[in-house]
Amino acid sequence: MHVDHVGVATEDAADLGELYTALLGAPVAHEEVFDGLHTVFLDLGGDGYVELLEPVDEDTTVGRYLQRTGGGIHHVAFATDDIEAALETARDAGVDRIDEEPRAGAWGHDVAFLHPKDTGGALVEFVEH
Repeated sequence: MHVDHVGVATEDAADLGELYTALLGAPVAHEEVFDGLHTVFLDLGGDGYVELLEPVDEDTTVGRYLQRTGGGIHHVAFATDDIEAALETARDAGVDRIDEEPRAGAWGHDVAFLHPKDTGGALVEFVEH
C-alpha cells in the first residue's frame, strides 16, 4: 500500500484549491459533486493527491465534522489493489470498520473506512482504483 490522498475538510473547496495550487503547484486532477460533497482532487505529481471536501449539504459526515472541529485534515487514504483483503487484515487486527464492505467512492473508486478509535485517532480510508 501507499498513501493515495489526504482528505481536507473545508467550507470552500474552490478557494482552498486555488491556494494549494499556488503553494504546491498541484493542478486540479478531478472534481465532482458526490454524496453531498463537492470534492476536488489536486495532483501532487505522481506522489498522490490532496482531496478537498466541501459539503453541499450540512447533514453529511463532513458537514458535521466542520461544525464540530472546523476545517482541517479529515482522513488519510491508502491505495490498495485488493480492498477486500485490506478489510480482512483490519478485521484480523481487531480494528472496527465503519464500512464492513467496500462502497462506491469519489472518482468511481471502491472505498472503505476504518474507525479512528482503533487507528490512533486518524480516520483511515482504503481506496481501490
